[in-house]
Amino acid sequence: QVSGSVTYNGQSLDKFNVQRTSAYISQTDNHIAELTVRETLDFAARWQGASVLSGYMNDLVHLEKERDIQPSPEIDAFMKVLGLDVCANTLVGSDMIRGVSGGQKKRVTTGEMIVGPRKTLLMDEISTGLDSSTTYQIVKCIGNFVHFMEGTVLMALLQPPPETFDLFDDLILLSEGYVVYEGPRVEVLEFFGSLGFQLPPRKSIADFLQEVLYKQIHREQAFIKTFR
Repeated sequence: QVSGSVTYNGQSLDKFNVQRTSAYISQTDNHIAELTVRETLDFAARWQGASVLSGYMNDLVHLEKERDIQPSPEIDAFMKVLGLDVCANTLVGSDMIRGVSGGQKKRVTTGEMIVGPRKTLLMDEISTGLDSSTTYQIVKCIGNFVHFMEGTVLMALLQPPPETFDLFDDLILLSEGYVVYEGPRVEVLEFFGSLGFQLPPRKSIADFLQEVLYKQIHREQAFIKTFR
């Protein structure tokens, strides 16, 4: 039996619009290919009613045309947090129209969500189809958003490389629908070490944790079958 209540900053869920506080980012990138990166984010900001950020994007266009005027940090910050300032005026593109790279397009997908009032992102396997270097860059950009704009991101990744794994603050490990570990990334080895699982030499932590959960599940299933 499960009981209790869920609140958001002390408010019950019937006191505000939940959909405007969080967003789900899937593996698929769907964009208007003919728009530039800046136009895509500007449209997303206007659609979500984020008039302040939308104004920032317009101001940035005019300021960049002035050779001797640098954009103010407040206006330029959003583009730089996601690493999109280098391709701001490039078409997003599609299979038929040449545009930004796969990693940049994934960041555009994220930018469409965080340009509005949403500060909680649920990201599902965003590394699909990307190499380890691009995945690292995207996760690092998302980390900048979390720390600089006070957001919260829950991200699911499949076999992240060690350098990407080290970018996370906290971990949630699931097994058969149960939470096995939830806490700081730097304390996960100590936790499993107390249970008798030691990290082998020259083994990445992410692969080690995945193997521990996988082997334990099958060991328990084999024991149940044998017992029966």
